[in-house]
Amino acid sequence: MNKAKLLLFYFGITFVVTLFLICGLGANQTGNVEQTTIPRSDVISIDTISRFGKLERPEVLFLHDQHTDAMEKKGKDCKVCHQSDKGQMSQKFMTLKDEGAQALIDIYHGTCIECHKKTSDEGEKSGPVICNDCHNVKSQVVSSRQPFGFDKSLHFTHSEAVEKKCERCHHEYDEKAKKLFYAKGKEGTCRYCHKDKTIDNKISIKLAAHVGCINCHIKTIAEKKDAGPIKCRGCHGVDEQKKIEKKKSITRMQREQPDTTIIKIGQDIDTRMNLVPFDHKSHEEYNDNCRGCHHEGLDTCSKCHPITGIQEGNYISLEQAMHRIKAKQSCLGCHENNKQQKECAGCHSLIRKNISYNDSACATCHIKKDQETDSKDGIEAIKLQSARLLKSRPLVINTFNAEDIPEIVKIKDFTKKYQPVEFPHRKIINTLTNNIKNNKLANYFHSDKGTICQGCHHNMPLTKKPSRCTNCHGKPFDEMNMSRPGAIGAYHIQCMGCHDNMGIDKMGCTDCHKLTEN
Repeated sequence: MNKAKLLLFYFGITFVVTLFLICGLGANQTGNVEQTTIPRSDVISIDTISRFGKLERPEVLFLHDQHTDAMEKKGKDCKVCHQSDKGQMSQKFMTLKDEGAQALIDIYHGTCIECHKKTSDEGEKSGPVICNDCHNVKSQVVSSRQPFGFDKSLHFTHSEAVEKKCERCHHEYDEKAKKLFYAKGKEGTCRYCHKDKTIDNKISIKLAAHVGCINCHIKTIAEKKDAGPIKCRGCHGVDEQKKIEKKKSITRMQREQPDTTIIKIGQDIDTRMNLVPFDHKSHEEYNDNCRGCHHEGLDTCSKCHPITGIQEGNYISLEQAMHRIKAKQSCLGCHENNKQQKECAGCHSLIRKNISYNDSACATCHIKKDQETDSKDGIEAIKLQSARLLKSRPLVINTFNAEDIPEIVKIKDFTKKYQPVEFPHRKIINTLTNNIKNNKLANYFHSDKGTICQGCHHNMPLTKKPSRCTNCHGKPFDEMNMSRPGAIGAYHIQCMGCHDNMGIDKMGCTDCHKLTEN
């Protein structure tokens, strides 16, 4: 009996120790991963050989800025690793052209390992020389690279720096002469030609940006002038991006674009719908670049999207191009996206996304011609006509008079644990109205009295005295409408959802509900 107890005792000790070791080892492993995983903006995946076939070993994660900094300390620069072609530094490593898989392997292994060995022999800290130290699946670094956009503020800065010599960056390709040339008056965003991936002789936007920008910055630095960054973190580091100055006053880019125009099908201005005047100048101010609308080129929308749709525009008609809610380039899609701003999101995030636009909403854009509006064609006539129509569009935040809006509404639809909620109704209406008073988009579409009330009083007509919430949200479970919550659920979804989407501080139960004395 004593022997059995002794065996049981030793078994228990062994089990506890084993369990402790397993848990402890797992915790240490997890801790090590968290401690050694370092976010960096200069992580480059070297997988160049993959274009010639399947990789035999994992790709190499290369820390570019770390190597650049090491070269600077020795008084060396990019030429150590990059060759030049016609005055332009190549983005390739130690070559101008990839000759094949084995040639690339020899270049990388020979150059990198030799450099690491030499640095180590000199008594300095160096990089790896063993295969698995470079081709390592479990890397200690993770990329924190942030995409870099060239907005109108940066464009203005660069334009001023080169004294408005647009040819320094903008070019087109002459197929016959097989060379680049500058086409004055046809300047567009780089992405119109340079797509996400290299196609034929058009290099990718990533490669084009690095070749063009870095080479220009290097030359400018050589001229002893202020220039942009040449290191990864300068553009792709979170902290560095925050340091980039945003110009408040920006001169408008001139491409002979109109201040106002009419969105129409081809040259025909007479359509079944009322005309849509477009304030081009205002929309330029709202957007960081032209590509928000002109996503494939600076031609008119109807060139790619005529009335029936053509192959160049993916067979999307003009009507579809302007009204697709899920497409950010369309009018309605852009408007829907703007509703996600915190000033608007409190109401719009809770409104059904598939709600149809009524005649009143359509009439906001499709304006009926008045007696002074001329229907003649021609650029000047269109400018005059669009300006008149835009001027006729009402721009007001319209809601009911203060005396028609209850100041306090008592919500009593809760358990006996809490006192009735005193809801500051008029204060909230005034706050919502003031938040969007300078928002033109909201002003145009909130022109009807009571529109802003429908953020809470949804699915109800525009009236001074909407129905009580409990008329629809009665019992907690409705077998006839399972998607309709009861009163308590509806109040909390609406109120807490609004607060969350508008970035209002989290609130506890007793911030709204005072406890009863019992």
